[in-house]
Formats: sequence, C-alpha cells, structure tokens
Amino acid sequence: MKLAAVVSIAAFLAVSLASPFEERSGVHLTQAQAEARLIPEGITASSSGGCTSKSNPTCTSYDGILSGTVDGVITLKHASGVSSLVITGGTEVGHASGTFSHANGYKVDVRHQTGLDNYIHSAFTRIADRSDGFPQWEAASGNIYCDEGTHWDITYF
Repeated sequence: MKLAAVVSIAAFLAVSLASPFEERSGVHLTQAQAEARLIPEGITASSSGGCTSKSNPTCTSYDGILSGTVDGVITLKHASGVSSLVITGGTEVGHASGTFSHANGYKVDVRHQTGLDNYIHSAFTRIADRSDGFPQWEAASGNIYCDEGTHWDITYF
C-alpha cells in the first residue's frame, strides 16, 4: 500500500473516531488569542482578583479555553442583542471537574443582565434542573445554560 493511502486512511479514522463534541469544540487558545477575539466583540472579563492567572481562583482566565467556546459566547452576545457581555469565570482553578468542565475549556460563567436572561428564557428549551437544583435551558445546538443564581454557567459542546 502506498504511503499516501496509509496516511489518508489514518486521517479518516482519526476524524471518524472523534466524538461530535470534539469536532465542534475546536482548539485550545491562549489568554491573548481568546482576548483578541472576545474584546473587539464587546465581551470582557471581570474577576474579584483583577487578574487572569489560571492557577488563581480569584482570577478569570481564558488560558486553554476552546475556540468553540469563544465562538459560542460571541454568537450568544450577537443573538441576544445585548451591547456587552461580561465573563466572570473561565478556565481558572476552583470550578468543578469533569470532561466538559471550565478547566478543559468547555465552560464559562457569564454575568446576568436582563436582555441576556430574557433571550435565554425565550430562545432555549427549559430542561430538568441540574443535580444541585439549579434550573437549566438547552439550545438546539445542545449547549446548556444553567442559572446558578449570580451568573449563567454555560457549557459549549
């Protein structure tokens, strides 16, 4: 078998065996790469520590966030019609673990605001409460928006 055929078969298998979530989630970004995409869109970060270090739980970090998550936040901002969006939690330590976690780049916390809240409630489907009792909404894309009281905990698959 020729080398080109072997490479093509290997590439096909790699794509075929990837989960649908992995295909849609994109690549991990640095803090600077994520900021370069978010800030021009009117999406900023806020943290109690006023910092971006991934190793400090009082910071809001984008280090290691997935490009699909960044795309999702940008889409949410535009679809909701709000003029700005504030991310209060990213990839920094201190969040729950798991495959589709903050640390792995799939989740962000976003500050409540009336226009955003109204959009999520009207555009998405109310689903069962999360195991800790917080209410959730699901987008047609499969993304989950959980109202944790002080903010939205959003999982972008």
